[in-house]
Amino acid sequence: MLKIGDIVMKNPVVLAPMAGVCNSAFRLTVKEFGAGLVCAEMVSDKAILYKNEKTMNMLYIDEGEKPLSLQIFGGEKESLVAAAKFVDENTNADIIDINMGCPVPKITKVDAGAKWLLDPNKIYEMVAAVVDAVDKPVTVKMRMGWDEDHIYAVQNAQAIERAGGSAVSLHGRTRVQMYEGTSNWDIIREVKQSVGIPVIGNGDVKTPQDAKRMLEETGCDGVMIGRAALGNPWMIYRTVKYLETGELMSEPSVREKIDVCILHLDRLIDLKNEYIAVREMRKHAAWYLKGISGTGKARNTINECNTREEMVTLLNSLVLDKEELQKQVG
Repeated sequence: MLKIGDIVMKNPVVLAPMAGVCNSAFRLTVKEFGAGLVCAEMVSDKAILYKNEKTMNMLYIDEGEKPLSLQIFGGEKESLVAAAKFVDENTNADIIDINMGCPVPKITKVDAGAKWLLDPNKIYEMVAAVVDAVDKPVTVKMRMGWDEDHIYAVQNAQAIERAGGSAVSLHGRTRVQMYEGTSNWDIIREVKQSVGIPVIGNGDVKTPQDAKRMLEETGCDGVMIGRAALGNPWMIYRTVKYLETGELMSEPSVREKIDVCILHLDRLIDLKNEYIAVREMRKHAAWYLKGISGTGKARNTINECNTREEMVTLLNSLVLDKEELQKQVG
């Protein structure tokens, strides 16, 4: 069983902290599909300290999501520690995670995210300072290296452990790779063998079978699922069931997909407001429709929806079309 500090998960399946995606509405939906741990999207340390309104809203956690890991990023020790203390004292997050893997230039240019991967000494200093300042378990999510010539995953993980980190999540790609190429699971195994704290593997887990294979091949303690869960919380449910019983559950019906999509939409409206939620939901709705034949046109039309009524009407019409087609075939 996956255990981080004194927090025990029901299973080793973890939702990755995806920027622009993992708000409370999405996390709660995924949690209800059985995820052992869900991770919130990263928030800036300085935005927390400035009490930025959007950032403060991002710190909201529904009790139904717990246990939850809240991720922060930053490049300066003082602000990172201060933000971690704020999260520790003012949110109901269970775990504080430090982002050490984000590859985008606007993050790395301020010495945050994946920029840390080049300096194990900085990693030790920063993580140790945060651990000393908070009561909650501190973890780190990182990539295996900056590029093929600078892969310090083992040294970085050992620095995290020495600094008092409670776990490390490792994405088997370099910063230069971004999200392209293949995730290197060998490095996940090497890191797991080099530290005593839990290691959560990340990268190229697209099916329940992938999750089982990662756990078996690397010996990691948990498996993190990111893009495969977009519009598809059944990936989480099916993975949990497959790991527990070996049974591969069936894919959801079109009706099930649309019902959960609408539930997700309504939660997003409750979290933000209809105007913002519908626009944010456009990308999610397109992900829910992925894999459903004959929905290409609808996925484009969704981008023109401006109200809940418009989006729900469009989504329900797809279900009716599919059900009518099945009757004709039957």
